[in-house]
Amino acid sequence: MAGIGRTVLTLRFYGDDLDPAKVTALIGAEPTKTELKGHVWPSGRVSKAGSWRLSVGDREPGDLDGQIRELFYGLTENLEVWADLSARYDGDLFCGLFMESSNEGLDLEPDTLAMIGSRGLRLGFDIYGPVED
Repeated sequence: MAGIGRTVLTLRFYGDDLDPAKVTALIGAEPTKTELKGHVWPSGRVSKAGSWRLSVGDREPGDLDGQIRELFYGLTENLEVWADLSARYDGDLFCGLFMESSNEGLDLEPDTLAMIGSRGLRLGFDIYGPVED
């Protein structure tokens, strides 16, 4: 099995009463993007919930395990903070997997999986097949 062509990763928290500044203070890092519930964008779109998102750089070839480790490095290691955030908000790791050909895959190390689970986060995948010319 060949490795995934490219991977993207974002830590996301969503909630009606989510205050991005409070999440930033608790997690220990500035987010890549935030929204407050009810915010009206120039396009007229209204934010349905508050959000806090932190992305790491794309990897090509894909290295989701490395991206997860990079993401958690420098964030709080206090699992009580993570439990509180995961209880109050909808938290996950969004993973985009971009295949270059069929039958590509990846592995996550057991300690990486433990880091995700101990923080109460879901792991979600969007998988994109190879683009045919």
